[in-house]
Amino acid sequence: MPLLLTFLAILLLILLIAWLKIDTFISFLLVSIALGLSSGLDVPSVSRAIQKGVGGTLGDLVLIVGFGAMLGKLVADSGAAQRITDALIGIFGKRYIQWGMALAGFVIGIPLFYNAGFVIVIPLIFMISATARLPLLYIGIPMLSALSVAHGYLPPHPSPAAIASQLNADIGKTLLYGLIVSIPAIAIAGPIFGSTLKRFQPKPDTDLFDVRPRPSSELPGLGISVVTALLPVFLLTSMSALKKMYPENPVIGLLAEPYFGMLLSVLFAAYSLGILRGLNMKAISKSMEEAFKGVSVILLIIAGAGVFKEIMTASGVSTYIAESLKGADISPLVLSWAIAALIRVCVGSATVAGLTTVGILLPLLTNSTVSPELLVLAIGSGSLMFSHVNDGGFWLFKEYFNLSIKDTLLTWSVMETIVSIMGLIGVLILNLFI
Repeated sequence: MPLLLTFLAILLLILLIAWLKIDTFISFLLVSIALGLSSGLDVPSVSRAIQKGVGGTLGDLVLIVGFGAMLGKLVADSGAAQRITDALIGIFGKRYIQWGMALAGFVIGIPLFYNAGFVIVIPLIFMISATARLPLLYIGIPMLSALSVAHGYLPPHPSPAAIASQLNADIGKTLLYGLIVSIPAIAIAGPIFGSTLKRFQPKPDTDLFDVRPRPSSELPGLGISVVTALLPVFLLTSMSALKKMYPENPVIGLLAEPYFGMLLSVLFAAYSLGILRGLNMKAISKSMEEAFKGVSVILLIIAGAGVFKEIMTASGVSTYIAESLKGADISPLVLSWAIAALIRVCVGSATVAGLTTVGILLPLLTNSTVSPELLVLAIGSGSLMFSHVNDGGFWLFKEYFNLSIKDTLLTWSVMETIVSIMGLIGVLILNLFI
């Protein structure tokens, strides 16, 4: 009976989000209430589970995601993203331009959330394609595959950060392992797959974007752009390692807290990309405020998924599922990836897919001997599987590049599938060594 109820709850969630187009947070709430009551919980228990689910899930995640949004906004508005791209293209030259685009997309994608990153790099893609006289998708796919990998694999992006929080995974180690797994995923889904796409000749509507680059004199320096964009990576990975070496040191302990590392990164960006370039704190604060507004919807979705997870825990459904799967001869990494991939294909949202998977499998994953950091990456890569017509990213790509649905499926959807499968392969290989 619990398995049937879970199946029906997920089916109802898919119908509400994908068919009836009801707000994702409201859909999670309705499904969670229905699942709780049908599982035998009384109304006060359901209410307590909702409160615990929202508060327990968000916690310091609000700070991590919020500061990440602020950092990305400052990197974008200052022109640091363009400076990084220009420099990498100059270094790699026309012959290896795809690898330069992939690296630029990855560096830009770490601090920037996907939709914001997409809109920012599109003009750069069109500008470089026109200047180098190379096919658009040959140039664009490497950069967009790197953005997608950063979005699905790496904290402080909302989904991997929230999954890591639920599984008590170390965010620094998750980021480090994610960087390792990202390299082959981006290489194959980006430059290698992109090289096969020269036959596609999209004719985009130039009214959708501004291909005029900002003058070099208006951009921040390369060194400060790279340092600012990658400062969270340095802090989260290095301080996590130092904390294990000096567990009693209060300064290192504070610096190792992900929210504090993100706070320092934002303050540094405000100074290096704002104050040093003549902006006042009022303008910088306004930009940060707008950035946080942009992720408020994502935080609500995360909260809704937290409610669903808590209802499943309170009602005993998660425990039942975990007990049922204990005897299954399948790796928790593969199982997590497969469930996230299935939900992603049905719902479209990578965030919903990742967090719903955690809710379903939490007791099994918590008691697993597999590294929780690798579980985060397995779920994250599964949540990117085969983006199609129910995913907003699919339509962003289609409309900006002015492709048919068929050609979008043959390019964008295949690229996302490669990213997902390569993520799983990378996680399974890494699992042999840690």
